[in-house]
Amino acid sequence: MSNTQARRGTSRIDVIRLFAFSLLLILPATSRAQQPPPLAEQMAKTYGIDSFGQIEAIRYTWNAELPGVKLTRRWEWSPKTDTVSYEGKDKEGNPVKATYQRSQLSSQSDAVKNEIDPAFMNDQYWLILPFHVVWDGPALTDEGTQKLPLGDASAERLVVKYPSEGGYDRGDTWDLYVGPDKQIKEIAYHRGGNRPPKLVIATWAGYKKAGPLLISTDHRGTLDGKPMQLSFTDVSVKLTGSENWINAQ
Repeated sequence: MSNTQARRGTSRIDVIRLFAFSLLLILPATSRAQQPPPLAEQMAKTYGIDSFGQIEAIRYTWNAELPGVKLTRRWEWSPKTDTVSYEGKDKEGNPVKATYQRSQLSSQSDAVKNEIDPAFMNDQYWLILPFHVVWDGPALTDEGTQKLPLGDASAERLVVKYPSEGGYDRGDTWDLYVGPDKQIKEIAYHRGGNRPPKLVIATWAGYKKAGPLLISTDHRGTLDGKPMQLSFTDVSVKLTGSENWINAQ
């Protein structure tokens, strides 16, 4: 899901990459490296994975207050065609709009390939993290009940680890703290591979329903010990066969 403390003038893509828990976006796989533990599948079902095929389009705005920077990005994504529409700003603060199909990414501009699409991957991963845990086939370990990293309560810890080779998420590990209701309460992300270590600890709160999907809209915590906050606003979905948007509430 780069270093936000880099010198002034660094491209926003550096901030994006720091938060790219997984830059792999795939639809549900036909085969998996392992059978997920029951907790992973129960969690994904709680968030609506069984109804994801009904989703024709999703709209959302991703907002971030990070050390030294604020970001806002608006998206519309059609999963069946993997078409993405984006509204945001470039690193100079100028308005930017783009619409593209991810299957044709190689023919897009450098801005789309190097900045907009990685940003889409990052923000979309925050939106539907529980689905990726099942779809992507990482190594999963249920470590039982553990204390939350940000509070005194406890939850069941599901450790998610990507392989050390391939992709932006190589060697990355994050701990998902899942409550009895099978909802994520907090996460702790550890960047892996041969890159400088990074640690993100954040809550998973502000739950709302958007059609059949359960969305966490509020994430507060720390980035390498410094305060950060991420949020989703204006979340809505359109179901197959309908022209109406259903607002999250």
